[in-house]
Amino acid sequence: MDRRVHGLRFGILALAAAALVLCVTPTSRSLTGELQDRLDDHTFWTLVTEFSEPNGFFRSDNLVSNEMVFQYVIPALEQTVLPASAYVGVGPDQNFTYIAALRPRIAFIIDIRRQNLLLQLLYKALAELSADRVDFMSRLFARPAPAGLGIDSTAVALFDAFGALPISDGLVNSNLKAVVDRLERAHGFPLTGDDERGIAEIYRSLYTGGPSMRGNFGGGPWIPSYAELMAQTDAAGQAHSYLASEENFRTFKAYEQNNLIVPLVGDFGGDKAIRSVGHYLKEHNATVATFYASNVEEYLFKGGSWGKFARNVAMLPIGGRSMFIRTYFTRDDLRTLLDSMQGLLNAFMRGEVQTYNDVILRSKAPAR
Repeated sequence: MDRRVHGLRFGILALAAAALVLCVTPTSRSLTGELQDRLDDHTFWTLVTEFSEPNGFFRSDNLVSNEMVFQYVIPALEQTVLPASAYVGVGPDQNFTYIAALRPRIAFIIDIRRQNLLLQLLYKALAELSADRVDFMSRLFARPAPAGLGIDSTAVALFDAFGALPISDGLVNSNLKAVVDRLERAHGFPLTGDDERGIAEIYRSLYTGGPSMRGNFGGGPWIPSYAELMAQTDAAGQAHSYLASEENFRTFKAYEQNNLIVPLVGDFGGDKAIRSVGHYLKEHNATVATFYASNVEEYLFKGGSWGKFARNVAMLPIGGRSMFIRTYFTRDDLRTLLDSMQGLLNAFMRGEVQTYNDVILRSKAPAR
C-alpha cells in the first residue's frame, strides 16, 4: 500500500514538473546559437520548405494591402524592439514597411496561401536586381524609368510619374526572365513549373494594375490603391513606407539580399509553421518582438481554431514587450491596434478570451 501511494505521489509530481516545463516554454530560450547576419541559400530554402504547411485557401488574393493606417503603430513599436529580435507577419507588402522601420534580426512571413510565398519570392528577386527605388518600380510595374526622379523624390512623386506611363511589353518579358533566373540560377531554388506559372501570373497582376492597383477585397471605394498606401504616414506625418525614401528601400533590399525575409506557407491555427519558427528562434537565442496578425484572428474564431493559434503562439519565445499588431475593420472605421503577446497568453490561460471581441477589447490604438 505504501509503495502504491509513493508511486502515485511520484507520478503526480512528474506530471506537475512536465506541466511546469510547458508553462515556461514561451519564454525559455536555447543558447545553442545566435542569429546570423545572413542565411546562405541552402539554409533559406530549407526553412521555406521544411517549415511550410500545405497550400490553403483564403477568399481574396491580397496581392497588396488595404490597411490605410497601418503605420500609426510604428512609433510605439520602435520602443519595443530588442537585440536578437524577430518579426513574424502575414500578407504582402505592408510587412516590408514594418521590417524597414523596426529592423529585426530576421523576419518570417506566414500566410495560408502559397500564392503569397510566390509573391514574396517575386519581390525578393526584384529587390535584389534593382539599384534604387526608380529601378525597382520600373521592374515592378514594367514601365520605363521616368525622367526627373531622384534619390529625394517622395513616394507620391514616384507613383505619379510611373502611373502616367504605359506598360512596356519588352520589360515584361525581360523582367520576368530575370526574376526566374535570379531565383533558380543565382540562388538555386528548385521552383516547380507551377511555381513559375504562379509567379508569372502574380507579376501580370502587378504590372497590369500598376500604381493604381487595388487589392481584391470585394470592391468598394474604401479600398486604397498601391500609390495611396505608399503615400501614408504615421499620426505625426512621418513617412515609414519601404518606398518612402532611398534609405528605407536600401534597408528592405539588404534584408532580401541576406535571405532574412523568410516566406512560409502556414495556417495560424495549423500544426507546423508557427511552431517551427518558435523552435528555430529558441535554438538561436532570439525573441519575437513583433507579430503582425492583421485581422486573421477574426477568421480563426469563425473557423473554431483560434485556441490552436494561441497554443501555437505559446511556442514562440517572447518577452514582456513583445507585441501583436492587429487590424480591426468595421463598417465605418479601420484601426491598427497593439496588444501584449504575453498578456494575451495569460488572459487565454485564465479563460478570458472566448470571442474575437474579447481580443479586440484588450487591444489598444496608439494615441494620434
